[in-house]
Amino acid sequence: MPKIKHRRVGVRIDMTPLVDIAFLLLTFFMMTSQFKPPEEVDISLPMSNSEIALPESNVMALSLSNDGRIFMGFSSQRDMARLFGAENALRAAVEVPKEDLADYLIKARMGNLKLVTVIKGDRDTEFGLAEDVMDILQKTTITRFNLVTDLANKEREGL
Repeated sequence: MPKIKHRRVGVRIDMTPLVDIAFLLLTFFMMTSQFKPPEEVDISLPMSNSEIALPESNVMALSLSNDGRIFMGFSSQRDMARLFGAENALRAAVEVPKEDLADYLIKARMGNLKLVTVIKGDRDTEFGLAEDVMDILQKTTITRFNLVTDLANKEREGL
């Protein structure tokens, strides 16, 4: 008796569940990702030729608006929540009165000793406000800070 060969049946894999899972993962990551929150105040920075990059973490930013207001922000949501409350954790910066700035600076430094202080001043801000902020920084023993500027190139300056 000869052996009868059975025809091989090909294996067929249904790809529909794989596509469903891929789209579910894509939607999950799109919905849960957090983007940079909008700035509290629009600041046009002055120009300079310095190319020193600011650190990505442990940054305390003092923003000086052209109408004389001071905003304080942190690179960490945890620092924002600790200093300004959980309702302000997702904000980029919070307005701080000049009279209370020293207290906020001391609390911030006590909470995180690795903070790097940067000052972002609008190009139209009066120098007196920047001088007052620098005096407050000196009184709170924060003697190292960076001034944030835009990188000047010849195309922007019209030369």
